[in-house]
Amino acid sequence: MAELDGVLLSRMLTTLTLAFHIIFATLGVGVPVMISLAEFIGIKRNDQHYNLLARRWARGFVVTVAVGVVTGTIIGLQLSLLWPSFMEVAGQLISLPLFMEVFAFFFEAIFLGIYLYTWDRFKKPIYHWLLSIPIFGGSILSSMFITVVNAFMNTPQGFTLEGRTLTGIDPVAAFFNPAAPTKIFHVATSAIMTSTIVLAAITAFMILKGRRGEYHKKALKLTMVTGLIFSFLTALDGDISAKFLAEYQPEKLAAGEWHFETEKGADLILFGTLNEQGEIKNAIRIPKMLSFLAYSDFNAEVTGLNETPEDERPPLIIHYFFDTMVTIGSYTLFISLVFVVLMIWKKGDPFKAWLLWPIVIAGPLAIIAIEAGWFYAEMGRQPWILRGYMKVAEAATTSNYVWLMLIFFFLLYGVLGTLTITVLRKIFKNNPAEAELEFRFKS
Repeated sequence: MAELDGVLLSRMLTTLTLAFHIIFATLGVGVPVMISLAEFIGIKRNDQHYNLLARRWARGFVVTVAVGVVTGTIIGLQLSLLWPSFMEVAGQLISLPLFMEVFAFFFEAIFLGIYLYTWDRFKKPIYHWLLSIPIFGGSILSSMFITVVNAFMNTPQGFTLEGRTLTGIDPVAAFFNPAAPTKIFHVATSAIMTSTIVLAAITAFMILKGRRGEYHKKALKLTMVTGLIFSFLTALDGDISAKFLAEYQPEKLAAGEWHFETEKGADLILFGTLNEQGEIKNAIRIPKMLSFLAYSDFNAEVTGLNETPEDERPPLIIHYFFDTMVTIGSYTLFISLVFVVLMIWKKGDPFKAWLLWPIVIAGPLAIIAIEAGWFYAEMGRQPWILRGYMKVAEAATTSNYVWLMLIFFFLLYGVLGTLTITVLRKIFKNNPAEAELEFRFKS
């Protein structure tokens, strides 16, 4: 059993915070896009169902934003408290994207307040819709800037490190590091995909409970069509990410795929287990597919994990996180496609229970996929906190009181999670869409 020293406790606390925050950060990127899309369709079609969708989603979004602000602030504090050596070295370079992330959030928050309190205040509703653009734009920019920080940790550049002294500091070069484009694209597409699937799951559950009016059917159609588009984009970005890893982080790709020996025509390994001798058992092998994913060439040579020194190899458990992420992503893509096909087909009926239940299940699965993806991303960089320059063990605090912080924040996140669910239930349970629709149509 590993000793609960400062390094391990700091990792545990950071993991707890990020695992909790990523749920709200993901919804914070995707839900504003759906709010804007629903309102735009409502205006163009003069359809009160879509207008109400935008209104109700906006109410729920405010709650998740409030919690996301708390957890996001905590992450900033924990960077300095738990990883002081990392901030001493990297702080001068990541301060630019961190500052811009805060600016983007303030930009989003200002317009969110205006947006919420100006419903029905404009003669032309399109003016109100225009206020949604800086909201989802700010949320996407906010996620982009914080993702740049994470990307920098994977492919650091823009400085020379001499001991713990930085020279030749170039924040712009650090900002535009090689990992940034693929990570930003993947974060944005997967966040929107997850948000649409979560909203679809809630709607599908309501239909199963008997609410089969036009409001819920339109909501499910909108979320599933959007979910299909972004599921496809997320899968496309997965292919781009594999090619990036093959070039810049071959050890991460090799550990995630349990690819130990450098060889041409490398197989893609799905699922499976490792025995005590390190042999792969019970796996599904797709011949030469790893070579194709890495280099678009079935016979390309893929670097094996054995080429990396043992003390610099990522943990092999990331293979399971990768499989979880890909499996759930494939599942959401499949059910979205089935729904859309049945929606388009004249004889099709996508509102049958046999399809609605898989959609309901996809909601929590999508959250699990986001968690698995971040575990894969973060653990795949181990043992580095700043790849090639500083290991996690060198960066952690030497304080003896991290365990107290761990207990406190564990309780705090439990309270925040419970309050979030309770408030959201009260907002929507005590004000069903049907009653609000009836009131608005009469008005």
